[in-house]
Amino acid sequence: MKIGFVFPGQGTQTVGMGKDLYEKYDEAKKVYKKIEQVLGEDIAKLTFETSEEELNQTKNTQIAIYAMSMAILEILKTQGVQVDAAAGLSLGEYSALTCAKVISIEEGAKIVRTRGTLMQELAPKGEWAMAAIIGLEDDKVEEACSKVTEGFVRAVNYNCPGQVVVSGEKVAVTKAMENAKALGARKAVELKTSGPFHTEKLQEASKALKKELEKITFAPCQLPVIKNLDGTPYAEEDNMVEILANHVMCPVKFRKSVETMLAMGIDTFAEIGPGKTLSGFVRKVAKEKELGVTVLNIENIETMESALQQLK
Repeated sequence: MKIGFVFPGQGTQTVGMGKDLYEKYDEAKKVYKKIEQVLGEDIAKLTFETSEEELNQTKNTQIAIYAMSMAILEILKTQGVQVDAAAGLSLGEYSALTCAKVISIEEGAKIVRTRGTLMQELAPKGEWAMAAIIGLEDDKVEEACSKVTEGFVRAVNYNCPGQVVVSGEKVAVTKAMENAKALGARKAVELKTSGPFHTEKLQEASKALKKELEKITFAPCQLPVIKNLDGTPYAEEDNMVEILANHVMCPVKFRKSVETMLAMGIDTFAEIGPGKTLSGFVRKVAKEKELGVTVLNIENIETMESALQQLK
């Protein structure tokens, strides 16, 4: 069995996520306490007791998901679960890098909090939206975007066969959704996000994030981490500052990342964090490749206990 961890990004958050794990496992409590000490903020309270509106703010969403993923990771480590490769969707790449000991939980928390704040505050003013286009080939989604004549919209997240996310001005995203349906999309669903993420509109956020990333000392990867940027593993010569700064304004190649992990022989995937979104993506990629894989998601006590029986 070769195990791969995949870490979710924004849009999977719910108020109270991870609370049962926090209450049961000391390892989870220690992670939240560690993050609270370094940020001077009670992220457990933010995650468990806030309003949905507050949690859905990018500056809060990212740190809350990161904290939950790290709490689950610590539980798995304490239980002796070994991992062979890691990847994440957007924000989730920081969780994957922490998993590979490239950055510490404390460094990860600081940069994720900063990243979320910059992405929220330095996004240009306007009404922005993101939407998942389902049941349409990648090139057709790109065509749906190119046919929009008023406003800005781009294909940004290449998630799995038959699912691409588009991002941009709300009016343009709405039109792209209509175009996609006319081209044969099964459905188009607006997501719980609030900016033109993974497009060139985040250039200012990218520049500001780069300055913060330059303050971090990145250690070598202790296991393969697959990049969103091109779906290949980080190499020793890679400039992590450049890659992670560009990351916020470049498309996410998650489908390619999963294909790379499958080619490496990963046959058991565990989604570490809220929701089952990535689990669905992994299954679709594996099905297209006609590969049998085990796919688990870990987000509460029930799924944790089930996963521990299969991963140890």
